[in-house]
Amino acid sequence: MTADPALVIAAARRWLGTPYHDQASLCGVGCDCLGLARGVWREVVGDEPFPIPPYSRDWGETGPREILAEGARRMMPEITPDEATPGALMLFRMTPRAIAKHVGILTGPQSFIHAYEHLGVIEQGLTPSWRRRIAFAFLFPKP
Repeated sequence: MTADPALVIAAARRWLGTPYHDQASLCGVGCDCLGLARGVWREVVGDEPFPIPPYSRDWGETGPREILAEGARRMMPEITPDEATPGALMLFRMTPRAIAKHVGILTGPQSFIHAYEHLGVIEQGLTPSWRRRIAFAFLFPKP
């Protein structure tokens, strides 16, 4: 069972305007993209199932493991990016050979919410440039 997409989107929209702050997760105070997803999780699903270790801000980081996707798989149903509908959590690969390290929540067929350095939490169009970077998609589980 998965969470109601309308609840996921409403929770994400409450974070709009939150300033960007690396590795934080406080609505209205500061968060990064993963902190936004963590905050939505807390509101929609409940307590976070495990602590998040410190992580690198390097979007060009390469390596043999998709650590963010592996963590999401431990607690969320995975779907293909083509199956993603509003309310889905999207993981983006910012450069072609890098591991997926950016997170956003789909709010419509052509829009998503994410936390972006210098801009904070914003809702913007899922342009072709963003769409081609989607590497993984997950659904929030029902509490």
